[in-house]
Amino acid sequence: MSAEAAPAATPSPSTGPAAADGDRPLRIALLTYKGNPFCGGQGVYVRHLSRELAALGHSVEVIGAQPYPVLDGGVTLTELPSLDLYRQPDPFRTPKRGEYRDWVDALEVATMWTGGFPEPLTFSLRARRHLAARRGDFDVVHDNQTLGYGLLGGPGRIGAPLVTTVHHPVTVDRQLDLAAADSRRRRMSVRRWYGFTRMQKRVARRLPTVLTVSGSSRQEIVDHLGVREDRIHVVPIGADTRLFSPDPAVPEIPGRIVTTSSADVPLKGLVHLVEALAKLRTERPDAHLVVVGKRAEDGPVAAAIERHGLGDAVEFVKGISDTELVRLVRGAQVACVPSLYEGFSLPAAEAMATGTPLVATTGGAIPEVAGPDGETCLAVPPGDAGALSAALGRLLDPVGGPELRRRLGRSGRERVLSRFTWAQAARGTADRYREAIARQGAAAGARSRA
Repeated sequence: MSAEAAPAATPSPSTGPAAADGDRPLRIALLTYKGNPFCGGQGVYVRHLSRELAALGHSVEVIGAQPYPVLDGGVTLTELPSLDLYRQPDPFRTPKRGEYRDWVDALEVATMWTGGFPEPLTFSLRARRHLAARRGDFDVVHDNQTLGYGLLGGPGRIGAPLVTTVHHPVTVDRQLDLAAADSRRRRMSVRRWYGFTRMQKRVARRLPTVLTVSGSSRQEIVDHLGVREDRIHVVPIGADTRLFSPDPAVPEIPGRIVTTSSADVPLKGLVHLVEALAKLRTERPDAHLVVVGKRAEDGPVAAAIERHGLGDAVEFVKGISDTELVRLVRGAQVACVPSLYEGFSLPAAEAMATGTPLVATTGGAIPEVAGPDGETCLAVPPGDAGALSAALGRLLDPVGGPELRRRLGRSGRERVLSRFTWAQAARGTADRYREAIARQGAAAGARSRA
């Protein structure tokens, strides 16, 4: 059981644990077609939300495919394996004949061979088959952004009411990747890869209950996916404030800037941060960047690092433990979120929770998390390397920087404690489960009377 250090974690009469609100604990199936806890937000979401739902007294079973999530707090994992076509060190592999189990496996390989991304569809088909065989085991099924055809059809197909989380529409990623494509061939490849978004649009419009993590994402779901506004509910996620917390014993490393990003994902804006670092080092030669994420051997980020001679000033780290990540963030003088767009921004919340001062863009939902410029962070326009450099320089300035860092770090943590914890997210999510169950019960009663 987690005990997050947040005043808001105390149950209220309307949002407390199942035992406190008079309703029985729920049996929850939480689906995740990709659960890597070290890359991307889906595995982080599943790990922390499932733990806190269990802490409220609910029974949570995570049903997932590779890479399988890491789970805490006695949460059960049921493995629903794919062919794992993108695993390292042999991504885009062709399976051996003996690996094929059924037609879903054949569909998965065929989609990959044609340049598409099959996992949302094929996981949804496997999940439907699994849930249908276990009809009656769950009170609610919670889909973590699969949005596959297999999950349509209502409780009659999957055995329980469906609630779906959409962190943000993947069509936003598609737009930014197309804008960054530098050739006709590359644009064709991007369109093929994101072919599954057509399915996700069709599925999203038929979903009865959609959860999302911010007001910005809510509007994007309306605009990009065409979901009715009355079906979308905002339940913010948060930081593990027990783990991500200040520790004065960890020494600050002068000039260190930390960010969480992947070099080959344009929407993360890392190339603009590298450009900002080059400008900054003309005045602050000790400024250097640690990137928690994958290094790209070619592409815009690699080219910018080489062009500016920053090979010794930019370090990439990947696959580190939670403890190592927290220590890294605590030791930085500044944390930075340079993204062009975020549906929420866990890295912002986690950095703020440690008391590390934050420089962040105003892309997507980041301002909802990071708060007002000059109060809880320094905010800059997305894609503006000059503004990034200036903000970083203010915090690293030897005269005014130390006091500004202390003030922003203190107010940033207070903001996270009051608004963005996993315990709050679990209570809000459980409330939506009960609404979905009640709505389904009312609909079944109406059909029976008719």
